[in-house]
Amino acid sequence: MENPYEDPKEPGLPASDMELHLSKTALVVTDPQVDFLQEGGVAWDLVKKTAEELNTVENIERLFKAAKEADIVVAVSPHYYYQFDHKWKFAGAMEKWMHANKMYDRETPYAELKEGSGADFMPQYKKYILDGKTIVPSPHKVYGPQQNDLVLQLQKRDVSQIILAGMSANLCVESHLRELLERGFEVAVVRDATAAAIIPEGDGYLAALVNFRFLTSALWWTDEVVEMLKK
Repeated sequence: MENPYEDPKEPGLPASDMELHLSKTALVVTDPQVDFLQEGGVAWDLVKKTAEELNTVENIERLFKAAKEADIVVAVSPHYYYQFDHKWKFAGAMEKWMHANKMYDRETPYAELKEGSGADFMPQYKKYILDGKTIVPSPHKVYGPQQNDLVLQLQKRDVSQIILAGMSANLCVESHLRELLERGFEVAVVRDATAAAIIPEGDGYLAALVNFRFLTSALWWTDEVVEMLKK
């Protein structure tokens, strides 16, 4: 059976000509959190197939490590829900699912993030995220970064190019991609450092991959990015 994720043999779109300038580049990782990426997380069973096939959890860590070694700007865009967020009067389908399953729940904005909770960062990523250098903006609330200070933080560091990875492909990654493009950034998505749900309604990863091909400045593999960051 033909792999639906393979690139077309005869592409209809122009090839990428994006070249990284590390002094202007940031790695941005959306939702590197337990609820999406760890066995027992509330959404793991939905994304497990693509995450395991792509080696997503390990590839995100490889990107963090390479970015730190290259000394480029690194940012995460976390997703949290507090008690007052559950008072919303309307929501989309996935929002309803996340709220019903208490995904990314934190008690209050004032309490410390509970160690090992679904909202917590993946344990293997913490040494990169909690190093006092990584940008950890306020949480985004639906899918895109319009509600947090990610863009401000990047612009204040004179970033113009973004390597984008994280969870999940057709939701927060794609929404961040679209907003960052509209704000004038050159954005490459790392196709095997993300994953998405496969449910009866469709394959979220395939849907995102199609849009990535149309929208991104580049669509790279983790191996490619790691090599670029060594230069």
